[in-house]
Amino acid sequence: MFRRTRFCFQWLQFALVSVLLAGFASAAENHADALQAHYAALTTQLQHNAFGQPLVLESSQTDSQLKGEIYAVVDHPFAEFKAAVNDPAHWCDILILHLNIKYCHIGATAEQLVVYVGRKVDQPLTAAHELDFSWHSLAADAGYSNVVLHAGNGPMGTHDYRINLESIPLDSGHSFVHLSYAYGYGLTAKLALQSYLGTLGSDKVGFTQIDGQPVGGVRGLVERNTIRYYLAIESWLGAQSAPAEQQPELRMRNWFTATERYPRQLHEMDLDEYMAMKRNEYRRQQKPVAG
Repeated sequence: MFRRTRFCFQWLQFALVSVLLAGFASAAENHADALQAHYAALTTQLQHNAFGQPLVLESSQTDSQLKGEIYAVVDHPFAEFKAAVNDPAHWCDILILHLNIKYCHIGATAEQLVVYVGRKVDQPLTAAHELDFSWHSLAADAGYSNVVLHAGNGPMGTHDYRINLESIPLDSGHSFVHLSYAYGYGLTAKLALQSYLGTLGSDKVGFTQIDGQPVGGVRGLVERNTIRYYLAIESWLGAQSAPAEQQPELRMRNWFTATERYPRQLHEMDLDEYMAMKRNEYRRQQKPVAG
């Protein structure tokens, strides 16, 4: 009787796991189909756009959230792209390329990233703001990948930072990716953003055209940062074929060169200034932050 009961229990466990796995596989297949449908719907825009590459940018603003989204074709086989973005250790070397990322290091577990954000200058971490990201791979099979980074709290009352990267294979040498970058904000953050956009950021614009003019304000802000994160992913991948000791320097140069294709929106400093700042930050990133 005991052996029969144990067998039934083990069978139920197996059945439950099978159902869960089937559910996950079905969900991944549905997401892959949805991303494939986006690719088909965006074919014309991917071929003809202001970026000079197969890339479509969308953005949205509500009373409580900013969001930027990129759909793009990358010149990397899906297996290569999936392997790169599904390793949390790679994300610190990706994120640090962004002007505002001052530090990134794996936290207490392999799926926690300690990130510091700050100004577009070389500054001590005591002057930056800590963001604690959790990293999750929601799917990574032969036909679909989905990686999410989430941080609950940010500077100046911002919250729910979320970087989501989906991808599917197109052919033997290309993948289609969807990157979204979003965060929530309240009154404190709204006032801080208004102050920045009324002073230092008053001449900043985004990429979306409204009545023949590039969008400004907070939509312009989220568009610029979404593009910067996307170019960081591309720049990291583009340096992978170089010898390991040359890759950090090449990633930095790749990123700066890529952003300079859009000087109206993304130019902030010259190459020497950027390289000097990022070399210092990369060296600092090689060891855990104190305390």
